[in-house]
Amino acid sequence: MACIRVLFFATLKDRAGVPSTEVLLDPPATIATLRARLASLSPGMAAALPTAIAALNHEFAQPEDSLADGDEVAFFPPVSGGAHAPTYVDVVSGALDLDALVARVVLPTTGAVGVFTGIVRGETRRGDAHETQVLEYEAYQPMAEDKMRQVAEEIRARWPLVEGIAIVQRTGRLDPGTPTVVIACSAPHRDMGVFEAARYGIDRLKEIVPVWKKEVGRKGEMWVEGDYRPTPADTARASRTRRP
Repeated sequence: MACIRVLFFATLKDRAGVPSTEVLLDPPATIATLRARLASLSPGMAAALPTAIAALNHEFAQPEDSLADGDEVAFFPPVSGGAHAPTYVDVVSGALDLDALVARVVLPTTGAVGVFTGIVRGETRRGDAHETQVLEYEAYQPMAEDKMRQVAEEIRARWPLVEGIAIVQRTGRLDPGTPTVVIACSAPHRDMGVFEAARYGIDRLKEIVPVWKKEVGRKGEMWVEGDYRPTPADTARASRTRRP
Protein backbone atom coordinates (compact mmCIF):
# COMPACT_ATOMS: atom_id res chain seq x y z
CA MET A 1 0.00 0.00 0.00
CA ALA A 2 1.35 3.41 -1.02
CA CYS A 3 0.41 6.58 0.86
CA ILE A 4 0.45 9.53 -1.55
CA ARG A 5 0.33 13.16 -0.41
CA VAL A 6 -1.87 15.09 -2.84
CA LEU A 7 -1.89 18.88 -3.22
CA PHE A 8 -4.57 20.93 -4.99
CA PHE A 9 -4.22 24.45 -6.41
CA ALA A 10 -6.52 27.10 -7.89
CA THR A 11 -9.77 25.64 -9.27
CA LEU A 12 -8.79 22.14 -8.16
CA LYS A 13 -8.48 23.36 -4.57
CA ASP A 14 -11.89 25.02 -4.80
CA ARG A 15 -13.47 21.83 -6.09
CA ALA A 16 -11.75 19.61 -3.53
CA GLY A 17 -12.61 21.92 -0.65
CA VAL A 18 -9.17 21.33 0.89
CA PRO A 19 -5.61 22.28 -0.13
CA SER A 20 -4.23 18.79 0.43
CA THR A 21 -5.09 15.21 1.36
CA GLU A 22 -3.57 11.73 1.57
CA VAL A 23 -4.65 8.82 -0.60
CA LEU A 24 -3.84 5.13 -0.15
CA LEU A 25 -3.30 3.15 -3.35
CA ASP A 26 -2.68 -0.52 -3.96
CA PRO A 27 0.36 -1.29 -6.15
CA PRO A 28 1.05 -0.88 -8.96
CA ALA A 29 0.05 2.77 -8.57
CA THR A 30 0.37 5.41 -11.30
CA ILE A 31 -0.72 9.00 -11.90
CA ALA A 32 -3.64 7.60 -13.91
CA THR A 33 -4.85 5.38 -11.07
CA LEU A 34 -4.53 8.27 -8.61
CA ARG A 35 -6.65 10.46 -10.89
CA ALA A 36 -9.30 7.77 -11.07
CA ARG A 37 -9.29 7.29 -7.28
CA LEU A 38 -9.66 11.02 -6.64
CA ALA A 39 -12.55 11.24 -9.10
CA SER A 40 -14.34 8.42 -7.26
CA LEU A 41 -13.74 10.04 -3.86
CA SER A 42 -14.82 13.55 -4.90
CA PRO A 43 -17.55 13.84 -7.57
CA GLY A 44 -17.02 17.59 -7.58
CA MET A 45 -13.49 17.08 -8.90
CA ALA A 46 -14.39 14.47 -11.50
CA ALA A 47 -15.04 17.01 -14.26
CA ALA A 48 -11.77 18.90 -13.68
CA LEU A 49 -9.34 16.03 -13.12
CA PRO A 50 -9.11 14.79 -16.75
CA THR A 51 -7.67 18.13 -17.90
CA ALA A 52 -5.69 18.93 -14.74
CA ILE A 53 -1.90 18.95 -14.92
CA ALA A 54 -0.09 16.60 -12.56
CA ALA A 55 3.33 17.09 -10.95
CA LEU A 56 5.19 14.31 -9.18
CA ASN A 57 7.75 15.45 -6.60
CA HIS A 58 7.98 18.93 -8.22
CA GLU A 59 8.28 17.71 -11.83
CA PHE A 60 5.62 17.40 -14.54
CA ALA A 61 4.18 13.89 -14.58
CA GLN A 62 2.63 11.71 -17.26
CA PRO A 63 -0.29 9.28 -16.74
CA GLU A 64 1.95 6.20 -16.79
CA ASP A 65 4.44 7.48 -14.19
CA SER A 66 4.70 5.13 -11.21
CA LEU A 67 3.97 6.20 -7.64
CA ALA A 68 5.69 5.03 -4.47
CA ASP A 69 4.91 5.40 -0.80
CA GLY A 70 5.61 8.96 0.37
CA ASP A 71 5.43 10.60 -3.06
CA GLU A 72 3.92 14.08 -3.40
CA VAL A 73 1.57 14.72 -6.31
CA ALA A 74 0.07 18.11 -7.15
CA PHE A 75 -2.90 18.73 -9.45
CA PHE A 76 -3.51 22.14 -10.98
CA PRO A 77 -4.94 23.82 -14.09
CA PRO A 78 -2.69 24.94 -16.99
CA VAL A 79 -0.73 28.03 -16.19
CA SER A 80 3.42 31.84 -16.63
CA GLY A 81 24.26 29.44 -14.49
CA GLY A 82 27.45 29.15 -12.45
CA ALA A 83 29.42 31.37 -10.09
CA HIS A 84 30.10 33.90 -12.86
CA ALA A 85 26.51 33.89 -14.10
CA PRO A 86 24.18 34.56 -11.15
CA THR A 87 20.66 33.14 -11.20
CA TYR A 88 18.13 34.27 -8.62
CA VAL A 89 14.56 32.93 -8.41
CA ASP A 90 11.98 33.46 -5.70
CA VAL A 91 8.27 33.40 -4.89
CA VAL A 92 7.48 36.16 -2.39
CA SER A 93 4.46 37.59 -0.59
CA GLY A 94 5.93 41.04 0.04
CA ALA A 95 6.64 44.03 -2.17
CA LEU A 96 9.09 43.68 -5.06
CA ASP A 97 12.25 45.84 -4.83
CA LEU A 98 13.34 46.53 -8.40
CA ASP A 99 16.68 48.08 -7.43
CA ALA A 100 17.57 45.11 -5.26
CA LEU A 101 16.67 42.63 -8.00
CA VAL A 102 18.71 44.48 -10.62
CA ALA A 103 21.67 44.52 -8.22
CA ARG A 104 21.52 40.71 -8.06
CA VAL A 105 22.25 40.37 -11.79
CA VAL A 106 24.84 43.13 -12.19
CA LEU A 107 28.51 42.10 -12.55
CA PRO A 108 31.57 44.28 -13.10
CA THR A 109 31.21 43.58 -16.84
CA THR A 110 27.49 44.44 -16.98
CA GLY A 111 26.49 47.38 -19.14
CA ALA A 112 22.82 46.62 -19.74
CA VAL A 113 19.90 45.04 -17.90
CA GLY A 114 16.64 44.19 -19.65
CA VAL A 115 13.72 44.13 -17.19
CA PHE A 116 10.12 42.99 -17.63
CA THR A 117 7.65 43.91 -14.87
CA GLY A 118 4.08 42.65 -14.86
CA ILE A 119 1.48 44.98 -13.29
CA VAL A 120 -2.04 44.36 -11.99
CA ARG A 121 -4.26 45.96 -14.64
CA GLY A 122 -7.26 47.83 -13.23
CA GLU A 123 -9.02 48.16 -16.60
CA THR A 124 -8.97 45.65 -19.43
CA ARG A 125 -9.96 47.21 -22.74
CA ARG A 126 -8.90 44.43 -25.12
CA GLY A 127 -11.25 41.51 -25.73
CA ASP A 128 -13.77 41.15 -22.88
CA ALA A 129 -13.55 44.68 -21.44
CA HIS A 130 -13.89 44.77 -17.64
CA GLU A 131 -12.55 46.28 -14.43
CA THR A 132 -10.42 44.43 -11.88
CA GLN A 133 -10.63 45.32 -8.18
CA VAL A 134 -7.94 42.90 -7.01
CA LEU A 135 -5.91 39.91 -8.23
CA GLU A 136 -5.11 37.02 -5.92
CA TYR A 137 -1.99 35.08 -6.92
CA GLU A 138 -1.27 31.52 -5.79
CA ALA A 139 1.80 29.37 -6.50
CA TYR A 140 2.97 25.81 -5.97
CA GLN A 141 6.16 27.29 -4.53
CA PRO A 142 8.73 24.44 -4.54
CA MET A 143 7.88 23.47 -8.10
CA ALA A 144 7.51 27.11 -9.20
CA GLU A 145 11.07 27.89 -8.11
CA ASP A 146 12.39 24.73 -9.80
CA LYS A 147 10.67 25.67 -13.06
CA MET A 148 11.95 29.25 -12.81
CA ARG A 149 15.47 27.82 -12.69
CA GLN A 150 14.59 25.77 -15.75
CA VAL A 151 13.47 28.93 -17.56
CA ALA A 152 16.81 30.53 -16.66
CA GLU A 153 18.67 27.51 -18.09
CA GLU A 154 16.67 27.77 -21.31
CA ILE A 155 17.47 31.49 -21.56
CA ARG A 156 21.19 30.75 -21.22
CA ALA A 157 20.96 28.09 -23.94
CA ARG A 158 19.48 30.66 -26.34
CA TRP A 159 21.40 33.78 -25.34
CA PRO A 160 24.81 32.63 -24.04
CA LEU A 161 26.01 36.23 -23.65
CA VAL A 162 23.40 36.92 -20.97
CA GLU A 163 25.14 37.17 -17.58
CA GLY A 164 22.72 37.36 -14.65
CA ILE A 165 19.06 36.29 -14.52
CA ALA A 166 16.50 37.10 -11.83
CA ILE A 167 12.91 35.79 -11.88
CA VAL A 168 10.63 36.74 -8.99
CA GLN A 169 6.88 36.17 -8.67
CA ARG A 170 4.69 37.77 -6.04
CA THR A 171 1.72 35.99 -4.42
CA GLY A 172 -1.25 37.12 -2.36
CA ARG A 173 -3.94 39.77 -2.93
CA LEU A 174 -2.65 42.62 -5.10
CA ASP A 175 -4.34 45.89 -5.98
CA PRO A 176 -4.31 47.48 -9.46
CA GLY A 177 -1.01 49.15 -10.22
CA THR A 178 0.99 46.66 -8.13
CA PRO A 179 3.97 44.82 -9.67
CA THR A 180 3.33 41.06 -9.83
CA VAL A 181 6.44 39.59 -11.47
CA VAL A 182 9.93 40.77 -12.42
CA ILE A 183 12.31 39.18 -14.90
CA ALA A 184 15.74 40.81 -15.23
CA CYS A 185 18.53 39.74 -17.60
CA SER A 186 21.96 41.38 -17.73
CA ALA A 187 24.77 41.44 -20.31
CA PRO A 188 27.81 43.58 -21.17
CA HIS A 189 25.87 45.38 -23.94
CA ARG A 190 22.21 45.95 -24.82
CA ASP A 191 22.53 44.10 -28.15
CA MET A 192 23.44 40.81 -26.48
CA GLY A 193 19.91 39.50 -26.02
CA VAL A 194 18.72 41.11 -22.78
CA PHE A 195 15.42 42.36 -24.24
CA GLU A 196 14.65 39.11 -26.07
CA ALA A 197 15.65 37.04 -23.03
CA ALA A 198 13.34 38.94 -20.68
CA ARG A 199 10.46 38.57 -23.18
CA TYR A 200 11.14 34.85 -23.52
CA GLY A 201 11.29 34.55 -19.74
CA ILE A 202 7.80 35.92 -19.12
CA ASP A 203 6.30 33.97 -22.02
CA ARG A 204 7.86 30.72 -20.77
CA LEU A 205 6.90 31.45 -17.17
CA LYS A 206 3.27 31.63 -18.22
CA GLU A 207 3.62 28.18 -19.85
CA ILE A 208 5.40 26.02 -17.26
CA VAL A 209 5.66 27.81 -13.90
CA PRO A 210 2.72 26.79 -11.66
CA VAL A 211 1.32 30.22 -10.72
CA TRP A 212 -2.36 31.18 -11.01
CA LYS A 213 -4.43 34.27 -10.41
CA LYS A 214 -7.99 34.80 -9.23
CA GLU A 215 -9.56 37.94 -10.66
CA VAL A 216 -11.99 39.81 -8.40
CA GLY A 217 -14.28 42.42 -9.96
CA ARG A 218 -17.71 43.98 -9.67
CA LYS A 219 -19.34 40.92 -11.26
CA GLY A 220 -17.68 38.40 -8.94
CA GLU A 221 -14.47 36.41 -8.99
CA MET A 222 -12.93 33.70 -11.12
CA TRP A 223 -9.65 31.85 -11.58
CA VAL A 224 -7.87 32.80 -14.80
CA GLU A 225 -6.53 29.66 -16.46
CA GLY A 226 -4.23 29.16 -19.44
CA ASP A 227 -4.44 26.59 -22.20
CA TYR A 228 -0.82 25.40 -22.53
CA ARG A 229 -0.40 21.65 -21.90
CA PRO A 230 3.11 20.61 -20.76
CA THR A 231 4.78 17.76 -22.64
CA PRO A 232 7.70 15.49 -21.72
CA ALA A 233 9.94 18.03 -23.52
CA ASP A 234 9.06 20.59 -20.82
CA THR A 235 10.75 18.65 -18.02
CA ALA A 236 13.97 19.98 -16.54
CA ARG A 237 15.87 17.00 -17.93
CA ALA A 238 14.73 17.72 -21.47
CA SER A 239 15.39 21.45 -21.12
CA ARG A 240 19.12 20.83 -20.72
CA THR A 241 19.24 19.86 -24.37
CA ARG A 242 16.73 22.50 -25.48
CA ARG A 243 18.15 24.95 -28.04
CA PRO A 244 16.72 27.76 -30.21
